[in-house]
Amino acid sequence: MLRKLLKYAFRTLVLLLVFLASALLAMRFAIQGREVRVPKLAGLTPAEAERVANSDGLVLSIESRFYSSAVPEGRIVSQSPAPDATVRRGWKVRVAESLGTQRAAVPNLIGQSQHAAEINISRRGLEIGSIGMIHLPGAQPETVISQNPPPDATEVASPKVGLIFAVSDNSERYVMPNFVNKPLAEAAASVQKNGFALGKVQHVTAVEGNNSAPAETVLRQSPQAGQKVAAGATIIFDVKQ
Repeated sequence: MLRKLLKYAFRTLVLLLVFLASALLAMRFAIQGREVRVPKLAGLTPAEAERVANSDGLVLSIESRFYSSAVPEGRIVSQSPAPDATVRRGWKVRVAESLGTQRAAVPNLIGQSQHAAEINISRRGLEIGSIGMIHLPGAQPETVISQNPPPDATEVASPKVGLIFAVSDNSERYVMPNFVNKPLAEAAASVQKNGFALGKVQHVTAVEGNNSAPAETVLRQSPQAGQKVAAGATIIFDVKQ
């Protein structure tokens, strides 16, 4: 009697294992059936890229625009995830659109008010980027004391011009830490922990000297490391795609 029970239990166990293996195999095939390879979108227009992405069940998102002497204006210059990466259907593919070769010279905004700086920037077809506020002894409050890119810069990557304005010395000041080359998650946590505010995070393809940095690494920050800033200052990051 005991032998029959053991034999029955063994058969039941074998059948259960076969059922579980079949279920896992079916689940694997189902998951793989929802996976697609990311197509190459570089060089396409946004409309063409959207059609290609949608045909594979992906979602296109134009995250930024950059100058490029190699890719014509109005074409996709970079993408993330990279071509041939395997993702699930419905995944968002972030792309950057080319603005063509840089045509506008970056104006000298040092000493100007915010209103005057905004006018000079817009007249040249550029955009206001990050804005920071710090106290600088001897500087006229509410005037530009630093800009990025610098005046008359050539071969810049983005049409955005970041500005730092002088403010009155009426709050505690801190020395800005260096977040460059740190993972975005670590930098963002440190920003909030130290009482600063995290501003816009801009994903870029590369910054000179950091082409080999891994994805989601901070390539540039504003205000820059070493500058004195007020408590609660907003910090802007450029992050590797």
